[in-house]
Amino acid sequence: MPRLSVWMVRAALLHLGVSFTLGALMLYDKAAPFNAEVWRLWPVHVELALVGWIVQLTMGVAFWIMPRFARLPNRYGRRTTFAWAAFGLLNAGVLAVSAGQWWTALDVLAPAGRAAELAAVGLFVAHLWPRIKPPGA
Repeated sequence: MPRLSVWMVRAALLHLGVSFTLGALMLYDKAAPFNAEVWRLWPVHVELALVGWIVQLTMGVAFWIMPRFARLPNRYGRRTTFAWAAFGLLNAGVLAVSAGQWWTALDVLAPAGRAAELAAVGLFVAHLWPRIKPPGA
């Protein structure tokens, strides 16, 4: 498995673990109320589960499984820097959105984080685009 895929899958697992823990706290509070403030974690839980876990895991597996061509430099294409930048931007975006949703004083971070996530997806698509070819090409 390529190094970038390993990093993406590991980061996705970290996001899953934190999201699972936050969800467990909220579920426990639903059964035995201990602190109503725990429900402020809901948007952070959703962000970590949907973008941090699912999107990042999908990107990591896609980088690994998409066709690699011997004629492309480094077998993964010329733009592995795009894929690494996408990894950094996606994680920075998830953290920024989570911080903006958790602390109201940092709510300006949420739109910046969404922009970083969108840029990450764009860079990842730009990386994968040359690797998608019809059979026999």
